[in-house]
Amino acid sequence: MKKAITFICIMTLCMALAACGKNNQNAESSTQQSQSIQESTETQSTEATQGTESTEEVMPEIGVNGWSQEMEALKIAVVDKLGENYWPNMPVTPDIMEGLFGITADMYEDYLAEMPMISTNVDTLVIIKPKADKAQAVEDALTAYRQAKVSDTMQYPMNVGKIQASTIEKIGNYICFIQLGADTMELSEKGDDAVIKHCQEQNKLAIEQLQATVVK
Repeated sequence: MKKAITFICIMTLCMALAACGKNNQNAESSTQQSQSIQESTETQSTEATQGTESTEEVMPEIGVNGWSQEMEALKIAVVDKLGENYWPNMPVTPDIMEGLFGITADMYEDYLAEMPMISTNVDTLVIIKPKADKAQAVEDALTAYRQAKVSDTMQYPMNVGKIQASTIEKIGNYICFIQLGADTMELSEKGDDAVIKHCQEQNKLAIEQLQATVVK
């Protein structure tokens, strides 16, 4: 009888030890699986972060006024030269670009366009970096816009000379519409020729600055 009881106790103890061993193995397996999942998650997170950083690096940097730094540099060059005689101060959105100038977003890689907030003024600067196969289309659209303005006899008298002095220039990879001149009120008393001459001089200053900046 004692032998039977002893045998039962031994068997019970063996079973308990076996169960403990199995539990430990399960625990170790679970721990290893958790570590593997955590490492995989961290790796994916790192790769995702690196991918984001890579994407950010190739995106064009935006200047303080919302234009790309490339366009901002061109504008700053003109503003530095003209000073208070640079009147455009309202950004032209892509929708307005299309409605006003007939230039759609698929025609350019980058652009800058500004006009005055005051509707009675017409000072305008448009700089477009057209796509390779759209350069002629951009130039044609700007030419059509200019011709329509020149033909519009309903313009304010103070703006007639300024509009007639406007010009379209190819500068490097850019096509520009330049219609500057600022205050021409006193000059208008001397006639359109005096206003045109003044505005042409202001436009020339802007063109020279753009040319110098593009070369740099």
